[in-house]
Amino acid sequence: MIPREIAAPSGLAPVFAASALELASAGPGYDRTAEFLQRKLSGAFRHVGVTEADLGETTGYGYGDRGRRALEEVFALAFDAEAALVRPHLVSGTQALSVALFALLAPGDVLLSATGPPYDTLKPVIGPGPLSLEALGVRYREFDPWAGGTLDLAGLAAAARAGAPRVVLVQRSRGYSVRPALLQAKLEALLEAIRDAAPRAAVVVDNCYSEFVEDREPAALGADLSCGSLIKNPGGGLAPTGGYVAGRAQLVDLVAGRLYAPGLGREVGPSLVPIRLLLQGLYLAPAAVAAALKVAEYAASVFARLGYEVLPQPGDERGDIVQAIRLGSRRRVESFCAAIQSMSPVDSRATPEFAALPGYQHQVIMAAGTFVQGASLELSADAPDREPYWVFLQGGLGLGYGMAAVEAAAAAVGPR
Repeated sequence: MIPREIAAPSGLAPVFAASALELASAGPGYDRTAEFLQRKLSGAFRHVGVTEADLGETTGYGYGDRGRRALEEVFALAFDAEAALVRPHLVSGTQALSVALFALLAPGDVLLSATGPPYDTLKPVIGPGPLSLEALGVRYREFDPWAGGTLDLAGLAAAARAGAPRVVLVQRSRGYSVRPALLQAKLEALLEAIRDAAPRAAVVVDNCYSEFVEDREPAALGADLSCGSLIKNPGGGLAPTGGYVAGRAQLVDLVAGRLYAPGLGREVGPSLVPIRLLLQGLYLAPAAVAAALKVAEYAASVFARLGYEVLPQPGDERGDIVQAIRLGSRRRVESFCAAIQSMSPVDSRATPEFAALPGYQHQVIMAAGTFVQGASLELSADAPDREPYWVFLQGGLGLGYGMAAVEAAAAAVGPR
């Protein structure tokens, strides 16, 4: 007999009921975006003419991989881009961004981060370090457009003019910060300010956690490249690994040359995993992202009612699938993550702990009982070991599962 879920503490039941009602009013907006994007994706598949013969896998050099070609053509259309590089050899969004930056930058060039400090795992790529961009001779500049509390486009434009950057890096999601994710309209305004101030710079967008949250992707808004991971939004919960780079064809070719070898570029690279998983995951991605957004909305409502600071707040527009919750103590973060892990379909009996992870400055705790290791779209929670102890929740392929996990986490930490 399958055991029943543990009943919620009676004091929290009204909180869950009120938050469910709040979610009911917000949910249709996410569904409308998903419906629009599903129609767009369906058109892309038909335009490319995907066939059953495209759904297999290849080995060796990967010459003539028709499935890989179909996947990248569909991906380019889905991401409003001229071309796309979608490969299992890009194992993370960090690697996709790293390869892109090394492909576009040369000694003496300037890299400008236009959204303040980048995500933790990208900092070793920038430097200092023996294999970093800094070691190559690339100069790094940083401008935080939220330093004054609101998006300072004039200050960003001044920084771009003064720095003469070869590449401008833009991070859409909040990462491990409490700044807002870039909504489509804000991203478009930011890209326009960069274009006016530094028209010769290549703009590279860290698109992780933001794919298919709104109806247009960075290339349609003025970006030259966008990069991300297939085990986040665009993999739809089915991609077993992989990353992507999408944008201007000339720049995508440079990235492919850096990933493999100059002169080989996009013509090599075996698919290794069934293309079916990547294409089907992409096809299902809009619905999966909509479910993740609903889980995040429910979490925001529940924890706000319990007295915690949450970003975004209930009812706010969302630019990514991440929900940040300020728990205020290491113990609460551990309890929260343990509860999320306990509700997971895989490794539910494991207990997450803070530990050192490659690329992170602080120890990190991660709850991710996922079918694909580290797949953020399935449902995960993580936090760095630093004050004031924000935890970051994302994903949820099924709304019922996500809501139950949120309720377990709320019961574990209790009211503020």
